[in-house]
Amino acid sequence: MLNLRFVHGGTTTVNWGYLLLRIAILLGVLTLLYVSQRFWYRALWRVTANWGRVSLRVGVRMAYILALLLVILTIAGNFSLGQRRFVPQPSMVSVLTGLWFFSALFAYLAVKVVHGLERVWRMLHATAAKNAAVHPGSAARSSAASDAPEMVADPSRRYFFRAATAAAGAAPFLGAMYGFAAERLNYQVRRIEIPMHNLPAALDGLQIVQISDIHLSGYMSRSQVRRAVDMANDLGADLAVITGDLITSMGDSISDCVEEVRRLHAPLGTWGCNGNHEIYARVEDEAAYLYSQAGMKLLRHENAQITFKGESFNLIGVDYQRERTPRGQRQQTLANVAPLVRRDMPNILLSHNPNTFNRAAELGIELSLAGHTHGGQIQVEILDHRLSPARFITDYIAGLYQRPLFASAPTERAAANSRIARSLNPLFASSSSSAAHLYVNRGLGTVGAPVRLGVPPEISLIVLRTS
Repeated sequence: MLNLRFVHGGTTTVNWGYLLLRIAILLGVLTLLYVSQRFWYRALWRVTANWGRVSLRVGVRMAYILALLLVILTIAGNFSLGQRRFVPQPSMVSVLTGLWFFSALFAYLAVKVVHGLERVWRMLHATAAKNAAVHPGSAARSSAASDAPEMVADPSRRYFFRAATAAAGAAPFLGAMYGFAAERLNYQVRRIEIPMHNLPAALDGLQIVQISDIHLSGYMSRSQVRRAVDMANDLGADLAVITGDLITSMGDSISDCVEEVRRLHAPLGTWGCNGNHEIYARVEDEAAYLYSQAGMKLLRHENAQITFKGESFNLIGVDYQRERTPRGQRQQTLANVAPLVRRDMPNILLSHNPNTFNRAAELGIELSLAGHTHGGQIQVEILDHRLSPARFITDYIAGLYQRPLFASAPTERAAANSRIARSLNPLFASSSSSAAHLYVNRGLGTVGAPVRLGVPPEISLIVLRTS
């Protein structure tokens, strides 16, 4: 790792290795997007080249070019100034843009995998043909060698790989349509019982409804948020919490989102914390103001003692916790949170980033509620292993986790080595009487593409139990 120090009214350390890695990842993603779009552009040209009518051929090509330009302008529209966008961005255009880029990229990768398998097949058969020609052990073997070219050019093999290529190219488009039209809107309520070793008997059975990662935008309408809020209200929880990311980017209306979530009803009130997209949209202060105007409370490095049935618990909330500075240097999360932690009552932390769990457990915070990951949005199971894109940013992808209370965490990503267990089964989780717990909500909305596969949106009902 290369560090460089500049001395000019102070010392600043730049982690060039980290910055170069981020640049390389960004360039890699952009290259993949460009190559995939070029692939489909050339495929369209090849297909339309055989069309007899010039007007139809030119019309289809021009329509594709215009659609691609609209997609590019829509993406550019995400970079806005204040509440104004460079170009109008209707919600349907945003949806189609996300679906196209997602589908086209993964379809391109799938087609290339099939092409790679076909090349391997050809190489193996070419090698077998050469070996048969060099060592002709019998007339039959010589005959097989002489027939090797025909074997390599077997029409059945050619038709098989053509069919496999077509299926591989179509599957991501079909999956994206299903993930957009069905699973993205399949809101599910998950009930989780979590034991707390110091929970007073009066707080046993306290119910907390959690909503996270709403992402009101072109992908998520107010009516969809309203439906989730109605489902949350039907649960009759005692406390309602929202763990960040009300919107996605600048230009998305945070006031509209707050207008919907203010309809949450809970005797102990509605509380929240900021997420990373509030930072990107520069609405952290506005979110806090709108919360207060709506009779809710956004906790920003603050705590509040809440009384229920004569007993109290300590609710702590923090803004999104960055694990690195803008210059790439690691920094401790939950800095200066220790004074907010109470030893005479249970502590519950609202922190959008689940990677703060290690530090929270070290501080003695019994329960952390987070979001941020969306459960990866896409999850597939291969050979009994669940694969999720969220694995690249955290060890805490979705569901319930626990680790020793007050145990030191050498690094912010030490979860794989230091956690005791992970389970969605409350009976299993209750086996530890002095553990810190984390629940990661899978969120409601989407980012990047309006698609969920294997990870339906979630409304969590958390029930506290004495261990």
